[in-house]
Amino acid sequence: MQHDQVIWEIINQKFCSFKAKVGKEQTFCRNEYNITGQCNRQACPLANSRYATIREHDGDCYLYMKTIERAHSPRNLWEKIKLPK
Repeated sequence: MQHDQVIWEIINQKFCSFKAKVGKEQTFCRNEYNITGQCNRQACPLANSRYATIREHDGDCYLYMKTIERAHSPRNLWEKIKLPK
Protein backbone atom coordinates (compact mmCIF):
# COMPACT_ATOMS: atom_id res chain seq x y z
CA MET A 1 0.00 0.00 0.00
CA GLN A 2 1.26 3.45 -0.88
CA HIS A 3 1.18 6.19 1.68
CA ASP A 4 0.15 9.26 -0.30
CA GLN A 5 0.65 11.74 2.52
CA VAL A 6 4.23 10.59 3.18
CA ILE A 7 5.07 10.81 -0.52
CA TRP A 8 3.59 14.32 -0.73
CA GLU A 9 5.56 15.50 2.31
CA ILE A 10 8.81 14.34 0.73
CA ILE A 11 7.97 15.88 -2.65
CA ASN A 12 6.72 19.15 -1.18
CA GLN A 13 9.39 19.74 1.48
CA LYS A 14 12.48 18.11 0.01
CA PHE A 15 12.85 17.51 -3.73
CA CYS A 16 10.78 16.87 -6.83
CA SER A 17 12.34 16.88 -10.29
CA PHE A 18 9.07 18.12 -11.83
CA LYS A 19 8.71 21.16 -9.54
CA ALA A 20 9.36 24.59 -11.05
CA LYS A 21 9.38 27.58 -8.70
CA VAL A 22 8.46 31.00 -10.02
CA GLY A 23 8.99 33.76 -7.52
CA LYS A 24 8.69 33.00 -3.83
CA GLU A 25 5.15 31.63 -3.62
CA GLN A 26 4.25 30.11 -6.99
CA THR A 27 5.22 26.54 -7.85
CA PHE A 28 4.31 24.67 -11.00
CA CYS A 29 4.51 21.02 -12.01
CA ARG A 30 6.05 19.81 -15.28
CA ASN A 31 4.81 16.22 -14.98
CA GLU A 32 3.10 15.17 -18.20
CA TYR A 33 0.14 13.62 -16.35
CA ASN A 34 -0.59 16.75 -14.26
CA ILE A 35 -3.31 18.55 -16.22
CA THR A 36 -3.56 21.65 -14.03
CA GLY A 37 0.14 22.49 -14.02
CA GLN A 38 -0.11 23.44 -10.36
CA CYS A 39 2.12 21.87 -7.75
CA ASN A 40 -0.26 20.96 -4.93
CA ARG A 41 -1.43 17.84 -3.11
CA GLN A 42 -4.64 17.36 -5.09
CA ALA A 43 -3.09 17.76 -8.56
CA CYS A 44 0.08 15.71 -7.99
CA PRO A 45 0.06 12.45 -9.97
CA LEU A 46 3.03 11.16 -7.95
CA ALA A 47 1.41 11.64 -4.53
CA ASN A 48 -2.03 10.24 -5.39
CA SER A 49 -2.46 6.49 -5.63
CA ARG A 50 -5.81 7.03 -7.37
CA TYR A 51 -5.35 9.52 -10.19
CA ALA A 52 -6.71 9.85 -13.72
CA THR A 53 -6.16 12.24 -16.60
CA ILE A 54 -7.17 12.56 -20.25
CA ARG A 55 -4.55 13.09 -22.95
CA GLU A 56 -4.70 13.40 -26.72
CA HIS A 57 -2.41 11.54 -29.15
CA ASP A 58 -2.76 12.00 -32.92
CA GLY A 59 -6.38 13.15 -32.68
CA ASP A 60 -7.48 10.32 -30.38
CA CYS A 61 -8.31 10.87 -26.71
CA TYR A 62 -7.10 8.44 -24.07
CA LEU A 63 -7.99 8.04 -20.42
CA TYR A 64 -4.93 7.33 -18.28
CA MET A 65 -5.69 5.81 -14.89
CA LYS A 66 -3.09 5.19 -12.23
CA THR A 67 -3.75 1.87 -10.53
CA ILE A 68 -2.32 1.08 -7.10
CA GLU A 69 -2.12 -2.61 -7.92
CA ARG A 70 0.63 -1.81 -10.43
CA ALA A 71 2.77 0.28 -8.05
CA HIS A 72 5.43 -2.44 -7.93
CA SER A 73 5.95 -2.01 -11.70
CA PRO A 74 6.33 1.68 -12.60
CA ARG A 75 6.48 0.87 -16.32
CA ASN A 76 2.91 -0.47 -16.18
CA LEU A 77 1.58 1.94 -13.55
CA TRP A 78 -0.74 3.79 -15.95
CA GLU A 79 -3.67 2.03 -17.63
CA LYS A 80 -4.43 3.53 -21.07
CA ILE A 81 -8.01 3.39 -22.39
CA LYS A 82 -9.01 4.80 -25.77
CA LEU A 83 -12.13 6.95 -25.55
CA PRO A 84 -14.80 6.89 -28.29
CA LYS A 85 -15.24 9.96 -30.47
